[in-house]
Amino acid sequence: MSWLTVGAVAAVCFALRVTAPIALRERGLPSGLERRLDAAVPPLLAALVAVQLFTDRGRAAVDSRAAGVAAAAVVYLARRSLVLALTTAALVTALVRLL
Repeated sequence: MSWLTVGAVAAVCFALRVTAPIALRERGLPSGLERRLDAAVPPLLAALVAVQLFTDRGRAAVDSRAAGVAAAAVVYLARRSLVLALTTAALVTALVRLL
């Protein structure tokens, strides 16, 4: 992905974030649409993470990143500490890369 693409996506996201409240003014989103949008966020985020985690240059791959994410998930579920989970992910990923 090029920096031009990243910049364009960021600009579109910023424009939507700024123009949506202006366009809606004091009205809110319909409750049905708001519920659907709220329900769509976790699967979308999971799909984005999975694509980044299990692909390398357009091909399926399982490497040190998967080990780091698995270790972070275990630590987070056991301790509920995001900082500790991120630190564990970084350490495990680095150790697996060394091996």
